[in-house]
Amino acid sequence: MRFPFTLPEKREFDAVGFGLNAVDHLIVVDAYPAFDTKTRFDTHVQAAGGQTASTMVGLKRLGLRTAYAGRFGADAEGRFGLETLRAEGVDLEFAQTIEGARNQIAFIVIDARTGERTILWDRDARLAYATGDAPAGFAARGRVLHLDAHDPPACARLAREARAAGTIVSADIDNIYEGLPELLPLIDVLISSSEFPRRLTGISDERAALTELKTRLHRTAVVGMTLGVRGAALYHEGAFIECTAFPVPGGCRDTTGAGDAFHAGFLYGLLQGEEIESCLTHGCAVAALKCRDLGARAALPTAHELNQFLASEGETS
Repeated sequence: MRFPFTLPEKREFDAVGFGLNAVDHLIVVDAYPAFDTKTRFDTHVQAAGGQTASTMVGLKRLGLRTAYAGRFGADAEGRFGLETLRAEGVDLEFAQTIEGARNQIAFIVIDARTGERTILWDRDARLAYATGDAPAGFAARGRVLHLDAHDPPACARLAREARAAGTIVSADIDNIYEGLPELLPLIDVLISSSEFPRRLTGISDERAALTELKTRLHRTAVVGMTLGVRGAALYHEGAFIECTAFPVPGGCRDTTGAGDAFHAGFLYGLLQGEEIESCLTHGCAVAALKCRDLGARAALPTAHELNQFLASEGETS
């Protein structure tokens, strides 16, 4: 099934991303601890993450040209997070360091038996964008603008700029944020967490919630959700398109950032001219490969690794 839009050509970047970055402290335990107990952890790793920043890294690893706009704290974590993106080759012209602010951080407890994680996070209010703070001219520099919908009024301003320039707008949304109704009608591809459609529509059944989401956002070309170990599902032109999750080579170590990785794989397929079903497969494959190691980015694959994995699973690329 083809996408009902045409990507622009001859842009400076394949994808530009506006949204969160974070520094994660990942703690692996043999089993998730019960309340009011003491548990010795097995491993501790500091790693860079954040929804949009990690998706831009994922696309860069796959060989595409990416740029990131977002705010970093002026602390050690902020310097660490900024340097990780620079080392990956992501363009940072529109990134900012906010004096006096602390970078967004998360403490993530990972159950070694399954790789599933529990996240405790905090974001300094000084990192937020007001509408007028959105980086003018950024959205039009990419073939795709990818957002995570934090600071929705600023996202909406960039989405309007993207629409005016013919840039396709993609969004990864996991919660209801103030100002979100202004942004939602401006999105072309909305693939959210599994919880978001229910939170927005009040409908628990996943298929019914996606159908209602599409009805409300009739200008949005594709709506969908990531489903963790069950893969992902999309709704388009009255049909549900599903892809089951791939097995993680060597076993799942950590699911942190799997959704961000899915978006990298999906957008990679889109930017390569693939049909919707193939983009869904690419998204699930990149998510599985990410889960090989700790952190949101450590195991993000190259295009060669992705192609080898798809071939081993009997999929075409």
